[in-house]
Amino acid sequence: MAHPLHHAESSARKFGGVPADYQTIHDWFDASKEHLALFTHRALRHHSHGIFEAERVFGQTLTNSAGRVIPVRWICEQHVKEDCQDRIPSLADWFKRIAPEPWMANGHIEQRSGQPCSDPREAWIAEVRSGRTILGLQDWMACRGQAEETFA
Repeated sequence: MAHPLHHAESSARKFGGVPADYQTIHDWFDASKEHLALFTHRALRHHSHGIFEAERVFGQTLTNSAGRVIPVRWICEQHVKEDCQDRIPSLADWFKRIAPEPWMANGHIEQRSGQPCSDPREAWIAEVRSGRTILGLQDWMACRGQAEETFA
């Protein structure tokens, strides 16, 4: 969704009350847009840990203007699912996709498979293009002893 207001309207349709009942929670989730107006801003709070952090900030329940008590977790899960293609990623899902840069470490960056924390698809594509393999990605990874993982 493009704006926290749209999430708040969606919450009002789903849980009752009015969008203003939910606006503060949705604003909190999208506050990182102040620093980065790209979808990657979601790495800060759009995950399971962010949902539980929101409960610590806003409490476990919210009573909307219709008098209905709603678990804050439900509102947060709705927000994350609306932005992350109906899934709730873990914090690790976001972290493992960060490409390490030299300035991030006080020493050396541990190398894995020749590239630091790289997406194995890049190496596989390079091997396919150069004619060094005809294997599919999962078979190629299995031959190299890499854990199979869904890359979306």
